[in-house]
Amino acid sequence: MNFEQTFKNIDDILFKDSGADSELDYIGQTSWILFLRYLEDLEEEKAEEAALMGEEYSYIMDEKFRWHNWAMPKDENGKLDNHTAMTGLDLVGFVNNELFPYLAKFNENEADINTIEYKIGEIYSELKNKIQSGYNLREIIEYVDDFQFRSSKDKHELSHLYETKIKNMGNAGRNGGQYYTPRPLIRAMIEVVNPVIGETVYDGAAGSGGFLCEAFDYISDRMEKSTKNLQTLQNSTFYAREKKNLAYVIGVMNMILHGIEAPNIIHTNTLSIDLKEIKDADRYNVILANPPFGGKERHEIQTNFNIKTGETAYLFLQHFIRSLKANGRAAIVIKNTFLSNTDNASIALRKHLLDTCDLHTILDMPGGTFLGAGVKTVVLFFTKGTATKKTWFYQLNPGRNMGKKNPLNDEDLVEFIQLQKTKPETEKSWILNVDDIPTDTYDLSAKNSNTHIGKPLKNTEIILAEMKALDTDIEKQIIYINNLLQSDISQLFDEQNKHWKQSKFSELFRLKSGDGLTAKNMVNGDYPVYGGNGIAGYHNEYNIEGPVVIIGRVGALCGNVRLVEERFWLTDNAFKISNDLKSFDLGFLTYALNYVNLRTYARQAAQPVISNSSLKDIIISYPSNIDEQKEIKSQLDLFEEHKQILDKLYSRKLLQLEELKKSVMQNAFVGKLPKD
Repeated sequence: MNFEQTFKNIDDILFKDSGADSELDYIGQTSWILFLRYLEDLEEEKAEEAALMGEEYSYIMDEKFRWHNWAMPKDENGKLDNHTAMTGLDLVGFVNNELFPYLAKFNENEADINTIEYKIGEIYSELKNKIQSGYNLREIIEYVDDFQFRSSKDKHELSHLYETKIKNMGNAGRNGGQYYTPRPLIRAMIEVVNPVIGETVYDGAAGSGGFLCEAFDYISDRMEKSTKNLQTLQNSTFYAREKKNLAYVIGVMNMILHGIEAPNIIHTNTLSIDLKEIKDADRYNVILANPPFGGKERHEIQTNFNIKTGETAYLFLQHFIRSLKANGRAAIVIKNTFLSNTDNASIALRKHLLDTCDLHTILDMPGGTFLGAGVKTVVLFFTKGTATKKTWFYQLNPGRNMGKKNPLNDEDLVEFIQLQKTKPETEKSWILNVDDIPTDTYDLSAKNSNTHIGKPLKNTEIILAEMKALDTDIEKQIIYINNLLQSDISQLFDEQNKHWKQSKFSELFRLKSGDGLTAKNMVNGDYPVYGGNGIAGYHNEYNIEGPVVIIGRVGALCGNVRLVEERFWLTDNAFKISNDLKSFDLGFLTYALNYVNLRTYARQAAQPVISNSSLKDIIISYPSNIDEQKEIKSQLDLFEEHKQILDKLYSRKLLQLEELKKSVMQNAFVGKLPKD
């Protein structure tokens, strides 16, 4: 079956349901249903294995709550029995009032936190059914019933699709980093740390379980496939903790799909563990993690640590150092400001790390690696037991701006992985001797002194030839834009040949401002917050669902017009056009209002401000035919696309001029300039 299409169909149903609001809800609601479907196959498989041994299997779930009974009762032909299958209010009532309470009690009677029974109790005591329509729930159940968990091939495909859903969820807002660390970075970290069968691997901030899933694949691919090794890999290799409810559920489900039957993930706040209580038996060979940063922990949590700080990531780093076995290896993602912050906690923690561990490698990641996070990060690679003598730095430069359309890939990290084995000094890498670090700050933000090393500058003749080729590309774009302006666009805008309408702004539009939201009250979430100057941040709620045309009301960029097609929060520093716009194509309208330049009608106060009254007499010209509006919008889109191409070409031309200057200067100082 087409699993990808099935997931899309489920998302479409959830989008229509009033209880699911975002990608976070989509994957959370899909997960609780998917888990119960998985449990059905797991129990059937174990029952068959027991029968082959002449034994009787004791089912985890009572008969009433098994999948084939409440979710998908079938007739003698294997089809859904519509006479007994619940739907509508009956189905939602059963799930909310009987199924979830029954499942939530599993961890009350189970002392072993590593059993599947305990996982059931943890998941269903924290997660709630948000699907409000029993008819939508019935459709989703029927889609999920088609998933098969007993075939390793199907399971493998499902795991990849589930990872894609996690990635989409991570991209949905500013807090995506807590759910999704780019998999190419995880794989590179694992490659350097090199965990092997027989070692324990730990992530105390597990999120969606990405580090452990990738480590599972890494070890599994390289080990001998003996029964002992398979049991070790399954039961006593991977350990994790996770505080957030949704992340815990996703992490468990993700590891199950990767092949770990009962993941050793504990649902708890890792930072509630007192460092003094971590004994040898609680330590691990390998730690891989991307702990949350920027959070603030309460005072009672900070008392568990020797170095007191409200910065969550710094508390996690202390926990990880303490939790490593002697000679244990770690790779930890952290904000790059950790290397240079001058507060007492930062200095003390850097000293502690250097004194107790060999911080042998620091990988400096480019901005944009973590979508929505808005911070630069580094990866700390260290081995516990000996003090640091020197640290090898590598500055990753993928040669492009990182972002949603240009994410990190495995190829970007190949050179780092190879060079890390020998740690040479190159144009991108350098070595910092700890003896050279100032002992009053333990500042690790060393600058690369090897930028002159590497490829020599291009010959001036080559640069000039490249500039001529670029001139040809620029000329082609200018000709294309000129033809566009002389033909298609000029015909569309020749008002002498058209009967365009002309109306006052107040006759066409009513403006309504959004709701007040201060930065102090903004809660990090998935929904962009639009103010007078554009996106002002992200929030966990929305008050507008696009597509909507919005106009900045106050600020330096007031009067700017945007078409927003997603869910978002509109502040009282911006307007939305609140009346019915059936007579307009919204894309055309956005261009038309930007053309009018509404900012010129702003009233000058402490900040420029526009209002309904200041715009009411502006004359708006437009064709009454929607198809004509769409055609104009299409041609303007085309113009904008080629204008952006031209912008990039001119930017490249400026870079080539700078490169030419450097080449000429280099030649001048080594006596290679041509003589008259």
